[in-house]
Formats: sequence, structure tokens, C-alpha cells
Amino acid sequence: MTALISEDLIGSLNAQASAAQEDDFGALARHLARRGIDIETVVTRAMAWSVAVPTWGVGTGGTRFARFPGPGEPRHIHDKLADCGVIQQLTRGTRTVSPHIPWDKVADWNALRQEAAQYGLGFDAVNSNTFQDQPDQPLTYKFGSLASADPATRAQAVEHNLECIEIGRALGAPALTVWIGDGTNFPGQQSLTAMFDRYLAAMEAIYAGLPDGMVLLLEHKMYEPAFYSTVISDWGSSLIAAQALGPKAKCLVDLGHHAPNVNIEQIVSRLIHVGKLAGFHFNDSKYGDDDLDAGSIDPFRLFLVFNELVDAEARGARDFAPAYMIDQSHNVTDPIESLMSSAMEIARAYVQASLVDRKALAEAQAANDALGAHRLLKAAFLTDVSPILAEARLRQGGAQDPITTYRASGYRGKVAKERPAVKGASSGIV
Repeated sequence: MTALISEDLIGSLNAQASAAQEDDFGALARHLARRGIDIETVVTRAMAWSVAVPTWGVGTGGTRFARFPGPGEPRHIHDKLADCGVIQQLTRGTRTVSPHIPWDKVADWNALRQEAAQYGLGFDAVNSNTFQDQPDQPLTYKFGSLASADPATRAQAVEHNLECIEIGRALGAPALTVWIGDGTNFPGQQSLTAMFDRYLAAMEAIYAGLPDGMVLLLEHKMYEPAFYSTVISDWGSSLIAAQALGPKAKCLVDLGHHAPNVNIEQIVSRLIHVGKLAGFHFNDSKYGDDDLDAGSIDPFRLFLVFNELVDAEARGARDFAPAYMIDQSHNVTDPIESLMSSAMEIARAYVQASLVDRKALAEAQAANDALGAHRLLKAAFLTDVSPILAEARLRQGGAQDPITTYRASGYRGKVAKERPAVKGASSGIV
């Protein structure tokens, strides 16, 4: 694997922290043993965990009002893969990347697949883009794409998604993710029924193009860019569409795409129940679809989502093979640092959820012991599993402290010299 960060630097910093790591790991091992948990089993689970990094995530994000470029921003997919390679080298928990088309288009997809492999990376779901117009695009998506009132525009959007399927086949990607911004800003602007019918008809054409082994992930979003109605606005609309399309269509849940105070872990539970959970996009939010760093606002909610995911895994829920990806916008931080931090926080929630005493929890629930059941969840959530996460990274050649190591490496300063500075401050998330 191509090493973008000096292995000597990683080894040196790991060695400096080794005594503290051994002490903390040993203390946690004894603590877990008293609870009947073998720490080595948990480390093995942590080593197997991986979450995909979106290629667009390594660029500086923004808002509807402005975007402030950062130093060393990736210019193209090749720079993006290098940055994703740094994240994987240090965290060892982000083995796949999720490309966005046409942002990441190249002439030779097989060559790109080999390039990614040099960084120890594979490809996750391919994401189509019919929410913005491209320079060479004949028809506009201003008034919709797959649900557009114009048949030619719908056909154009379908063709783009079929192209994405072929790209996914070349990259070895397991899925196509479809999110559309289609909706309305005024009551009466479009028929709500007709828009959904047009969306389903277009999606049927895309679904028919899926090869064996590839699935279709339907992503819902409550609002933005449409602020009166959105065609696929919630998990109910997504589920109706997935059930209408067939077994290869499933529902993707994003942590930020919900109304305030919605019980997101219950949505996860319901989709698991019907075998339609496609996977999860991780971020965090305070007010709405803020796309903040995962675990930065409400780590307990992240843990509760994983409680449902780990429970489904433990009981062998049917058709349970979720895809996991980080989906964030980094406006004021180094994107590589934010993505590493989020990857570690997501792994933390997964490991913590793996510590739940599920037998004792079931007994407390059967006895209607509300507080006892809650205390079992809190016991897992309050366990500091940092030594387990560090051990999982160390055993795979990663960094004991990825962010400190990254800063010491000077990687951002190096690529800032190689990559021309982006001037100006335009709006838009990417």
C-alpha cells in the first residue's frame, strides 16, 4: 500500500504513547472482564469495522450563502483518493470511498480502481447527481429531474443513472445511491400525486438496469432545495418506492434528514423489520440537515442508532447487510481531520453498542423494568472504549492518535504547495 504519511513518523509517535496505551488497555480489559466481556473479542470487532468516506467530503464545504476555500483542496478524483488514502492509513477504519458522478468522472475506470487499491481503498456506492446542471447538459433540472413534468428531462436523468450503474460495475461498487432534489416551493406548483408517479416510473427504468449483485439505495430528505414539498421527503415515501420497485431497492437513512425530535433509531428499527434498510449516512445536526461532524452534537443518539444496528446483527435480522458512509460538510475545519474524527466516533458508537448485555436487557424489558433497561444502555454508552479503538488501529498499522499524527506529518502544508489555491468564495456545499 502506498504510504502518504511517513511510516517512521507513525511508528515514532505510536512508541511514545505505547506505555499509556498498554496501561489503559489493561485497565479496560479488567473492567470488562468483571462484566463478563472478553476485550479481545471486542478488539476483533473493532478491527473488522469500516465506514465509507465520500469523495466530496475531503473538499471544503459551505452553505447556501458562502463557501470559504481551504488550503490544499483536492482538484480532482486523484487528489481526493490521496486524501482518502491518508484517512485510511491513519485510522484503518475507512476502507472504501463513495464516488459522486459526474464530479469524479475519468476516462478509465479500471485504472481508477487500481489507483484506489494502491491506497488500500475499494469503492462503495456510486452516487448520481441530478440535483444540479452540468456544463454540457442539454436540459435543466431547475424544475426537477426524475419527477420532472418534462418527459425529455426525465429521460436525461434516467440515462445519467444508467451510466452510473455502468461506472459502478467497472469500479466493483455494490450499489447506486439516488437522491433527488425534486419538489415544489409553492402550493399548486405541481401535482403531488403526479410527481410521485413520474418518479416511480423513472426509477423503474433505472431499477431494470441493475446487474446481479448491485442494489439501489433510495435516499430521502425532508427539505432543501424544495421548501414546500419534496418528492421523497421521509422514510415512508422511501419505503413505498422501495417496495414498489422490488427486492433490490432499499431505503437509505441519513441522520440529518428528519423533522426535529423524530425518533431516528425507531425508523431504523422499522426498516430493519421489513428488510428494507439499505444503510446509514452519518453526520450530526442541531437544527436540521446541518451535516456536522458525526458525534459532535449528540453522541448518545448516534449510540442509540447503533444499538438498533448491532441488535439486528446479533439476532440475524433478514436481509440485513447495511452500507455505512460518512456524509458531512466541513466548513471551518480541515476536512481530513473532521473525517478522521467522525470515523473514530462512529467506530466508538459501534463498539459501545457491542458492549450492551443483550440477555440482561431482554430480561429487564420483559419485567417492565424501565430504569433497569435504560441503565444497561447507559452502562455501555458511558464505557470509554478509546483504548480498544486505538488497539484496533495499532494492530493494523495505523496511528494511536490519528489527528495528532496527521498534524505532525505536515501533509496539509505539503499538498497546499502542490495544489493551486482556490480563489473567491462561492455558495454551495461543495
